[in-house]
This record gives sequence, C-alpha cells and structure tokens, in this order.
Amino acid sequence: MKYEAIIISDLHLGTKDSKTEEFLNFVESHPTDLLILNGDIIDGWALERGAKWKKKYTKVINKLLKLSNKTKIIWIRGNHDEFIGEFIGTTFGNIEIREDYVLQLKNGEKYYIFHGDVIDVFITKYKWLSKIGSIGYDFALWLNRVYNTYRKWRNLPYISISQKIKGKVKAATNYINDFETSALSMATKKGCDGVICGHIHHPEDIMIDGKRYLNSGDWVENMSAIFVKSNKIILKKTI
Repeated sequence: MKYEAIIISDLHLGTKDSKTEEFLNFVESHPTDLLILNGDIIDGWALERGAKWKKKYTKVINKLLKLSNKTKIIWIRGNHDEFIGEFIGTTFGNIEIREDYVLQLKNGEKYYIFHGDVIDVFITKYKWLSKIGSIGYDFALWLNRVYNTYRKWRNLPYISISQKIKGKVKAATNYINDFETSALSMATKKGCDGVICGHIHHPEDIMIDGKRYLNSGDWVENMSAIFVKSNKIILKKTI
C-alpha cells in the first residue's frame, strides 16, 4: 500500500534510544508520496552535551536524502534540531526545510502541522529549564534500558518508566491538556480543521470542541506515525 502522506517526529538521532534500525525498516516498507519529518529528527541538544554521532545516524540521513529523489520530503524545525532554522525556505538535497506546513486532504479538510515547541512555555521562556528536563528524560530512558534488559531476561514485556511517570504526575497531565488546546488554537488561527504536532512524545488522536488533535508521538519509545490515505488520517504504532 502506498500512502498519500506519512508524518513522523522526534527521531532524536544522536541519542542512544533513537530507533534507527526500526525507522529504516519502516521507511523501506511504507512507501508514500509525501513524508513529513515533524521536528527533532536530529538531537542537537544531546550532541551539545557530548553525545557521539555514529554511523547508524548517518545511515538514516543518507537514506532520507536518497528517498527524497523520488519522494517529497518536508523537514519541519523542532527545538532539538533548531540549528536548521537558518535554512528555512531552502532545501537540503531535495528535502524542504520548513517552519510549518498545511496539509490539505482531497475532501478539502486542512490540518496545520508544526512541531509544537512554539507553544511550550518552557521552551519559549525558560529554555534552560527545558534542557534540564531533557537531561532528566535521558536518565529515565537509561533506567528503561536497564530495567527492561532484566525484564527481557525474565521473558517479560517492555514497560516504559518515563511514560508511567508522565501518566501519574498531575502536572504532566495538565501540561499535555494545555498543549493540546493551545495547538488547536494555532490551527484555528490558520483556518484549519485540525492540527498535527510532535514534541511531547505522547501519541494521541482526539476531538476537542469539534476540532481534531493528533500527535505523531516519537521514535524513542513509541515508534508511532500518522498515515494519510483516501481522506483518512490514522495514528498507529508501527512495530
């Protein structure tokens, strides 16, 4: 099956938990006319902290460049790959660098696509605090690796510690709710029927006040993506 569009976000190349092999397999097995990379494809923050760039990350970039010869690819700036901001409006190979994008379905419905960091107060006003939070998230992912190595040895299913923390902390829940309503407000201002974001690593597909909010999740834990085919938009985990 060939899709009209696929939207993914938050691959975070440069971090140990980036699912590079899974992503390469996904791209190879899911042909599409349009691939939208909705921010945080490369984790510049992790690289600033001393993370090492490895061949497997280069392999993903090379794959995307090769794919762009036959597939339209749009790379939307995120906060972790904010370094591409100075190239907005230009192309990297055949990959278009954008700040945002409006996706129009054949039935006329329009969806506003942007990464989501511009409505995150921690990014816009307290970037230093957000970077501290990023370190905390990295620690939670490290705990995930250690704990799930043990669970795998015991033949037990994977459990995400970081997602359980998010689910049980009321402040995190309120933050997600505020994020969703703010994102839809942005879409309304753009004259769109819905919105598609990334940024918070929380895949979602819900209706709020008659408007549709979708979040593509991430390729660190969820390996989720949004698929567009025949006026239908579907969010699903891919592996």
